[in-house]
Amino acid sequence: MHSPPRHNILSMAPSAAMTSILEVRELVKTFGDLKAVGGVSFSIRQGICFGLLGPNGAGKTTTIEVIEDIIPQTEGEILYKGKPRSPEYSAQIGIQFQHTALLDFLTVREILATFRSFYSVRADIDALSKLCQLGDILEQYNNRISGGQKQRMLLALALINDPELVFLDEPSTGLDPQARRNLWDIVLDIKKSGRTVILTTHNMEEAQHLCDEVAIMDHGRIIAQGPPDGLIKHHCRGTTVVLPRGSLRRPPEGLSHPWRAAGDSIVVETEDINDCLKNLMALEVDLNDVLIHSPNLEDVFLKLTGRKLRD
Repeated sequence: MHSPPRHNILSMAPSAAMTSILEVRELVKTFGDLKAVGGVSFSIRQGICFGLLGPNGAGKTTTIEVIEDIIPQTEGEILYKGKPRSPEYSAQIGIQFQHTALLDFLTVREILATFRSFYSVRADIDALSKLCQLGDILEQYNNRISGGQKQRMLLALALINDPELVFLDEPSTGLDPQARRNLWDIVLDIKKSGRTVILTTHNMEEAQHLCDEVAIMDHGRIIAQGPPDGLIKHHCRGTTVVLPRGSLRRPPEGLSHPWRAAGDSIVVETEDINDCLKNLMALEVDLNDVLIHSPNLEDVFLKLTGRKLRD
């Protein structure tokens, strides 16, 4: 009897950069009279991190669950590696859920070994341990590890079948800043190994840091898609400068850039921050009191949807 093949999860070479690993074509999902997803189409290149963002009720979760083959679509087509998904598709992808019920009093190593036994294609546990930084907790009970350690273990479970396509559902929720950064580094390493990551998150900094491309959904449709930097430049040009009214030694009418009063502050909008700062210095503004805000993905989201991501 031949043992199932063992794959080193760190050794997978990326395929051609422009090859699409997943295509979604005119996806529709209805629940009775409710159309949760209304004709969504996008393509995901192999080897990138793709973020699907949207406020609650936008259809993001339903779209992901259909793509994961957890629920069936009403209309539309989903292609994996250029072909309709096969019955083996569910065993070929990796999914990290927000919550996974695990047996108590099993060590992390035993949990990994148990889940590994469910698949015919299996990743090497030692390689997974190194990638997900589990070496110091492998022999600890899985119900006695910290939140950050548990998220790293769940990430390893999503990779236990050596998948090329990995779904991460809000992977850093509830983590402290240091644990969140550690998890981000692991996700970037997963991408470097040639795997494709589909990410859902309520953390816009996370999406901007990890994603090569994002799609923003609202009311069941994609309303914007592209690289984070490209979306920022297209939808949110310019920089905002906020200064206390008391820091002005001369009337604000001397400002050479558009400005408005906002309570006790003056808000200046500019597309040339260097020229704006020169203007403020000419007005003898104390720059120690100035706040400068460059647009980010959160600003794009607010502009397009009128809502914060968690609203």
